[in-house]
Amino acid sequence: MYKILVVEDDEKIVRLIKDKLERYDYTVVTVKDYSNIKSEFIEEDPHLVLLDINLPNYDGFFWCREIRSISNVPIIFISARFSDMDQVMAIENGGDDYVIKPFSFDLLLAKIKGVIRRTYGEYAENNFKDLYEVDGVYLYKTQNIVEWENKKIELSKKEFALLYILISNLNDIVSRETLLEELWDDMDFVDDNTLSVNIARLRKRLEDIGIYNAIQTKRGQGYSMVKAW
Repeated sequence: MYKILVVEDDEKIVRLIKDKLERYDYTVVTVKDYSNIKSEFIEEDPHLVLLDINLPNYDGFFWCREIRSISNVPIIFISARFSDMDQVMAIENGGDDYVIKPFSFDLLLAKIKGVIRRTYGEYAENNFKDLYEVDGVYLYKTQNIVEWENKKIELSKKEFALLYILISNLNDIVSRETLLEELWDDMDFVDDNTLSVNIARLRKRLEDIGIYNAIQTKRGQGYSMVKAW
């Protein structure tokens, strides 16, 4: 069953779309906080997004770019704006299709089925997200990039692996032995100072994007990452 996220502030249209799509066995979820659509997208992890242009706070073009920065999920714009320029901007900002209000539900359903078939069908390329998120810190696992408050840095392979282990065990102590075993294949050629050096480098890199004192040393035990952002 495919999940569709509807980003639309007209409740009447939302109810119409939700009622109709659920009859065709789609799961429909809606946005609750229009100032934080990116986080709601990550939390819901939908297969497709229906996105209006005229929204509170930021317009649909902005949120399309935000979603595109972390995912290739299909996005269909639904808008009363019918100019060629609006449709061009929708495509250039990452949209897959465009439906003009008022619209025929049969047309919308056909577009949804078509884009889902192209994206998730038998011959579709897999577009699994490589994103891991903890309280607003985004880790792009295939790029070794970490993002906080729209600031991104690229880490080394070891730095990123170290951060991923620590943040995925947030508030828990990870022993030095565990970190060494996870990060280095041959322990015979790694001394204890190697881990300390990598921890120091990671702390410095996190400070570059405004995260301070998140990695704490637990003497005689290992390291712990706490929410300090």
